[in-house]
Formats: sequence, C-alpha cells, structure tokens
Amino acid sequence: MERITRRAFLERSSRAVLGAAAGLTVLRSWSQSPNDTIGVAIIGLNGQGKTHMRNFSEIEGVRIVALCDVDERVLQQAGAMVEQRTGSRPKLYTDLRQLLEDKEIDAISTATPNHWHALITIWACQAGKDVYVEKPACWSFDEGEKMVQAARKYNRIVQVGHQTRSDPVTRLAVQRALAGEIGKVYMARGLCYKPRGPIGFQKDTDPPPWLHWELWQGPANRRPFNPNYVHYNWHWFWNYGNGDIGNQGVHQMDVARWFLNKRYPVKVYSVGGRYGYEDQGETPNTQVATFEYEDGTLLVFEVRGLYTNDEQGAKIGNLVYGSLGYMSSGDGYKPRRSPQEELPEKENPQRPELGGAGEPNHYRNFIQAVRSRRISDLHCDVEEGVISAQLVHLANISYRLGRALRFDPVRKQFIGDREANALLKRHNQPKGFEIPDRV
Repeated sequence: MERITRRAFLERSSRAVLGAAAGLTVLRSWSQSPNDTIGVAIIGLNGQGKTHMRNFSEIEGVRIVALCDVDERVLQQAGAMVEQRTGSRPKLYTDLRQLLEDKEIDAISTATPNHWHALITIWACQAGKDVYVEKPACWSFDEGEKMVQAARKYNRIVQVGHQTRSDPVTRLAVQRALAGEIGKVYMARGLCYKPRGPIGFQKDTDPPPWLHWELWQGPANRRPFNPNYVHYNWHWFWNYGNGDIGNQGVHQMDVARWFLNKRYPVKVYSVGGRYGYEDQGETPNTQVATFEYEDGTLLVFEVRGLYTNDEQGAKIGNLVYGSLGYMSSGDGYKPRRSPQEELPEKENPQRPELGGAGEPNHYRNFIQAVRSRRISDLHCDVEEGVISAQLVHLANISYRLGRALRFDPVRKQFIGDREANALLKRHNQPKGFEIPDRV
C-alpha cells in the first residue's frame, strides 16, 4: 500500500482523476456464468463498515479485493480482519480515487459519513462500478438527484442500505397495508426513540497523524479538525450529518413512506430542539416532522433522544393507521382494532407484489442484481433510497428555517421560497470534490 502524505495529497488533488476514471473500467455485463467472482471494495470501515465486511465475506462468488479508509489505524485493523476471515489479504487504500482505478473491483460498498455518500456513488458509477451505499443515500436533496442520474446514465446497479426493505416481516406488513387489510391507510408514523446523551465541548486542534483530514472532509465545506467529529458525533453537525432523523431515523422514514406508497409531499413542517443538556451538537435531539400529501395522507415522524415511553411496543419502528385498524412493528405488525383485539385475517387475500428478487439478506440481494443486471431485482434501488433521504432533508430545512413549507413534487422545489430552495444543495464545495452539475 502506498501511504499518501498530506503534501502528496495536495499535489494530487488538482488532477482530474475522476475525469479519466469513467473510461478506465470496461463495463462487465455479468451475463457470464454465475460462478464468476465479483470483486468488491469497501470504503469506510469503522462501525457499519465492519458489517459490510462480514456480509460480503460470507457470500459465495464474492471476494473482498480492496479496502479504503482515511484512518490508517482502522484501515490496517480491517485488512487483518478480512485476511483472517477469508485467507486473502485485500489491497489497502487511503484515497478512494486510486481505488476506483483498480480494474479488479466490480462493485463498491460504502459506509462512510453521510457527506461522502453521493460523490462516492457518482464517481463509482462513472468508473463502471456497481454500488451498495449506506443510508441516508445523500447528505442533501440535490445530491440525491445526481446519484439517480449517474446510476441510470452508466447503467449501474445501486442499492441503498435500507435493510428493512429485505425483511420478510416488514414486507408482509406492507403488502397487507397496500391490500387494504386495515382499511384505507390515512397515516404512517416513523419512530426514532433512541437515547442520545450530550457530547460535551471540544476545542479545534490539529488532526492526528493517523487521519487524512482533508480526505475525511472530502466534499464538505472546510472546517478545522475537532475531536468531536471523529468517528461518530459528526452526525450531530450540519456540515457532515443530518441529525438522528437522517441517521437511525431514515430507516423508519423509508418504511413509513413504503406503507403509504408515496413519493414527495406538498407540505412539510418540522419543529423541535436540542433539549435537556448543553453541548457542542447542532442537530435536534427532539424533532417532529409532518408531511402532507396531495390526497391529504399524512406521514408523521418523531425523534426523541431523551427518556421516553414506547408506542405499542415500538421505540425504533413504525405504525400504520387505516380506517379499520392499525399495525405496529412493536408486536410484529399484527393488524388490530385495539391493543386487545386483533383484526380477523381475510381468506385467500390478494396481496400486491413488492418487487425485488426475494433474498432476505440485503447484501445478497445486491449481489443477485449485480449478476442479473436487473434493477427490478433490488429491494431498495437508488431512486427509492434517495426519495426517503430527501424527505429527511425537507424536514430539516423546515426545522432550520422555523416555518412550514409548501413543496412542488413535480419541479422538486419549494414554492415561492428562495431561502428554502437555497438549502436543497451544498454551496462553495471544495475544488476537486464538487458534486457535478452534469454526471
């Protein structure tokens, strides 16, 4: 592995690496034998990245050929872990742009901080790689649009890490709701009641020698290094994260939208605050967001980061309400009229197909689609994952501006509100890390 110094990075950052990357890899159709090995590279190895390593190492016909992380300690540890599990030492990179030039890599799996998700996906599509990208799909609304464009233009398979979309219990619940088994659905709720304590206050300082800070920031606006950013609390700073509604919460946001079978709302209103303690964090630990759709259907989302009760057995989950009853993830989505009375199940119910290849493991489902080259085999294609992330961004924009907002689902803009529309994208991106206007 080549160790990149900060000086070398700065020298290289002016190169148009990715301009050439799109032409480096010949697009493989995977119409060949299913026994052909798929080479996977994993970017972002702390936390959820370990889950990616474990899952891909267990899929037959898949080989982890490379790892990438800007924390050299984490990178070396992960390399040893993969070698121990698979018997093969992966190539190690600190700069993902070099990794994208590697022709042994067919697919990228990424679990980096939110602000990197979109650019990695776009660059990987341009370089002829398929992508598994963690939630939320994108840090901003506009980024998500570019991700979908890149996936379609370069004919790439892109799965977003909403693993609940592969869960058989949730899939059945969505089918029952869409089939009308609790009546006409009028509201879905997402719950993110996850305890989050204070993160204290830390002073800006020089980055540690093991961290490539410029690469860590990537497409984010430049800030001095602060120990509170690395490796988890970046979630609570707007420059890098999206709060808990965009962290744990976006999983439940996705399921709530799935129950409603909806895309974009016409109104959004979100309020809350960072209650109960004082610390350096910027995002709310308590937040309520209401989305209204054109037909009056509601999606309601709540973040509660302090002590709280559950709701029908659920603290991190979903509830869906219909004219005949409701279902809650807290009790396995049993259709009920009340906590004491279950709704009778219909004989021979006609339930809609949800699509996807049916594989209950989300990572295996991705590999199935990589082999088949059918977007329809995916349980969470990039477009679905992006829309759920974009609802998070709409809610956060309303919260930050402190007012209700009207939204045009066709033009994908706020109506008559320049200030709100300005927050749909990141401005003043650092040179070399811009989200392209045209992918």
